[in-house]
Amino acid sequence: MKIIVACDSFKGCMSSKEVEENIKNGILKANCEHEVLTFPMADGGEGTAMVFCEIIKGKTTEVLTVDAYGKNMFTNYCISQDGELAIMDVASCIGLNMTPKEKRNPMIASSRGVGIMMKDAITRGCKKIIIGLGGSATNDGGMGILSEFGIRFYNSKRELLVPSVYALTQIAFVDKRYARLPKGIEIICACDVKNHLLGRNGATYIFGKQKGIYLNQMNEVEKGMTHYCSKLKQTFHVNVNEFEGSGAAGGIGSVLLGVMKARMVPGIDLVVEYSGLKEHLQNADLVITGEGQTDAQTLYGKLPLGIAHLARAYNVPCICLSGALGLGYQDMYDEGMIGIFSSADRAMTFQMALQTGNEKLEALAFSLTKFMDGIRK
Repeated sequence: MKIIVACDSFKGCMSSKEVEENIKNGILKANCEHEVLTFPMADGGEGTAMVFCEIIKGKTTEVLTVDAYGKNMFTNYCISQDGELAIMDVASCIGLNMTPKEKRNPMIASSRGVGIMMKDAITRGCKKIIIGLGGSATNDGGMGILSEFGIRFYNSKRELLVPSVYALTQIAFVDKRYARLPKGIEIICACDVKNHLLGRNGATYIFGKQKGIYLNQMNEVEKGMTHYCSKLKQTFHVNVNEFEGSGAAGGIGSVLLGVMKARMVPGIDLVVEYSGLKEHLQNADLVITGEGQTDAQTLYGKLPLGIAHLARAYNVPCICLSGALGLGYQDMYDEGMIGIFSSADRAMTFQMALQTGNEKLEALAFSLTKFMDGIRK
């Protein structure tokens, strides 16, 4: 059998490449005659840049930037061999998982670090920037990014505002006289989120809770974001809320799409386009995908859904091997999956699941291969 393995990372446990190597090892231990091809995948979230770096044989570039709270830090992004293309993740500098849950404060978090990374790539001569928008800790509407490109925000006392959620409601006027917005640079947002900036399905109400915004703060934060949106419209003559995906990464999508004229492309589509996966699907016998946890959220455009749809388009059966299964995972069967399995083979703590993830996943792949070979006989 020709088996294609195309999985997302198991966040906090294994990278996409590690996941696929474990599955490959399990398959080949069960039957070394199978041909197993691995394609590291990402959907625009954490790890997208490094997956791209491997696919395009790019080089890792280090940059001094700041985290969501303004603290200096070094992070990495990818530049293609010809120096024309840069790929970066917002999660690499303002990632939600970079700060322990009890220490997160989305009200003061800023997207400045992403702007610094973008400027670094432009300074190095890159003409195209792909930005993975998943996993941000911020909800500042991209105010921090704009500030890094020379946009200044002032309150009614003509005091310069520091980008944050708190600052959104205080904006009296926006000064773009010293703006240095990217010119001649193609910007692509890699993301699986279609939410708009405002409203009950927008950035604040849908994603704010996981970032640490309390329910009793939601209405006030939404008012601030609405006010911010109106000020951007006055200044740049564009309604940043009208773009699908403008609510991605705490509103970073709104600034990139509306002010910097970026375009939104599903992260998985970009990775598949560059990886050459489609060529191998034409004569494949099975596709295996997976993620840390498969549940109802997977149907909102996460990687296994995209792989299932792609496999179905080529009439190749697809199964999902994930670390855990949550509520609503059964709906994935309606999207083309023929089997969905968890590598957790007994009750265990989350910490134990992380520690044994590699061996459990390999064991699952081994057992499934034995089962499939037995059925084929």
